[in-house]
Amino acid sequence: MIQEGHLLAVFNSAHRVMKAEDVLKKLGLPILLIPAPRALSTDCGLALRFCDDSNDSIMQALDREKLLPAFVCRRMSGGVYETVWTNSENISSQ
Repeated sequence: MIQEGHLLAVFNSAHRVMKAEDVLKKLGLPILLIPAPRALSTDCGLALRFCDDSNDSIMQALDREKLLPAFVCRRMSGGVYETVWTNSENISSQ
């Protein structure tokens, strides 16, 4: 279940999100692989859910492994998702 304030890292492929899950779990970081909500446009249908207090550690680990997501969003009240980070490499390549 995605609660208000949770962050979701959305990737462009199932392979990347599963590799990211493996890396983050090996580091002991608190993430959960979930189906991406329908409200989000995603190519792979999966996302990583985590809390804001782990955001810096998670993003640093993903950056080191060159596994940054396409974007990260936060669930707001009313089930709305706000994008809080976008991978600039994805924007320039489209």
